[in-house]
Amino acid sequence: MEHRRVLVVDDEESMRKVVRYALEQAGYEVAVSVDAEEANDVMREFDPDLVVLDVMLPGESGLEFCRRLREDSHVPIIMLSARSEEVDRVLGLEFGADDYIVKPFSPRELVSRVKAHLRRVDMAREPETSELRIGKLRIDLDGHQAFMSDEAVHLTTSEFQILTLLARHPGKVFTRQAIMDSLWGGGFVGDERAVDVHVHNLREKLEPDPRNPEYILTVRGLGYRLDQA
Repeated sequence: MEHRRVLVVDDEESMRKVVRYALEQAGYEVAVSVDAEEANDVMREFDPDLVVLDVMLPGESGLEFCRRLREDSHVPIIMLSARSEEVDRVLGLEFGADDYIVKPFSPRELVSRVKAHLRRVDMAREPETSELRIGKLRIDLDGHQAFMSDEAVHLTTSEFQILTLLARHPGKVFTRQAIMDSLWGGGFVGDERAVDVHVHNLREKLEPDPRNPEYILTVRGLGYRLDQA
């Protein structure tokens, strides 16, 4: 079986060594880069299945690299951030990251997150019902693409998974924990606000008026549901 490829972008040598060792021990093929410029070249040559990206990089920041990468790639991105950088963690999700891990973290946690994200990608590729339709929203499951009023909407992997989860059960309320369990297979331990950021981004991309959503509705004290209308 072909090894899955992971690109690690971090300017701290000790962190690169720890992450690389943990991922290689788990059976992944790993490439490393010290900054965004080097990562650009590695992306083209290595074609990773997933990127582990530090927020703080010399030159172009990890946040900017994430945003630029997301413009033409659906590759899952896990961002690494220090505990004091909550704003950067939220921005990372807004810029298109699928997940974040707070330093310091255990190598086992990182490997678990990588496995969960790659498993989600594999599941998304499996044949199933070809599309879902709700109002002007259309979700092409085979093509992994969403359309609003026949206009294509560029979504990250996590955004697409959340939207598909809600659209499969219109009217049903999903708690933040239930959404995280769906995304990460029940193995996620972290800040539930990550779901709020993903939902905010979905509304910005899908809703005619994101401040007064018609599709993805908040159920106060519970979570979110997709309107059946």
